[in-house]
Amino acid sequence: MRLRSRSILVIVMKKISVIIPAYNEEKSIQGTINGIKNNIKDIKYEIIVINDGSTDRTLEIIKKIKGIKVISHSTNKGYGAAIKTGLRNSRYDWICIIDADGTYPAEDIPKLLGYIPEYDMVIGARTKKGAKIPLARKPAKFFLKKLSEYLTKTKIPDLNSGLRIFKREIAERFMNLFPDGFSFTTTLTIACLTNDYRVKFVPINYYEREGESSISAIRDFSGFLQLILRLTLYFNPLRVFIPVSLFLFLIGCVKIWIDFFNIGSFGLGGTILILTSIQLAFLGLIADMIIKRTQL
Repeated sequence: MRLRSRSILVIVMKKISVIIPAYNEEKSIQGTINGIKNNIKDIKYEIIVINDGSTDRTLEIIKKIKGIKVISHSTNKGYGAAIKTGLRNSRYDWICIIDADGTYPAEDIPKLLGYIPEYDMVIGARTKKGAKIPLARKPAKFFLKKLSEYLTKTKIPDLNSGLRIFKREIAERFMNLFPDGFSFTTTLTIACLTNDYRVKFVPINYYEREGESSISAIRDFSGFLQLILRLTLYFNPLRVFIPVSLFLFLIGCVKIWIDFFNIGSFGLGGTILILTSIQLAFLGLIADMIIKRTQL
């Protein structure tokens, strides 16, 4: 009972900016906004809808809704670009982002709010039984999740959930790293986990979207993979350089051993592999020292 009272008190004290990126979401945008309003009545909030160059009736619909701030892009700039526009036009210290397509349950926002300010970011993890994640995305999501867990040394139930609450200062710190596309949430997750921010994953449902998705599983998988590796090299380069260095070193040793028993001397190929592995290890150490120095 005492814990519940504390959670309610924390929620009442908080002020949040809810950012909704919207691109051609005429079928669901009204319901999404109504759901948010109905579930955060007890706190001070603002709702910012970013119309990201929609060509349907999305802008027409949101202009008629009272109590929200509407900002429009003249062309479609991307999911991340829309959120960044919302961040620049928000005024509160806590940011909530949620998709406009009706897939995320607005009724779970108060549950996420109950974990702040104890955590710096609270993510709605789409792990509840019955979550409607498209089958085509599951293999790619699984691979990217496992890679991210290795690189961040953290268990990640949901890497790129579009429903989360986080400190505004986190977004401001990493603003220059956020891409304009769908990789915004992935970047935010990895940036927080590799910089010792307190992150909480809370299970939520995930519904079938209304309308067509603008995500391509194959195209976006390649982009996400490159992003994860790039962010790891930026934040924790040793997680990439050291394994590659060790692999080349072992291959070089095997090559030298084979050459020695076949031709009675050390081959040039094995020597080059070992020297390359040593160089990579030193490059990783130098990169790691540079990163740590810039963070002081």
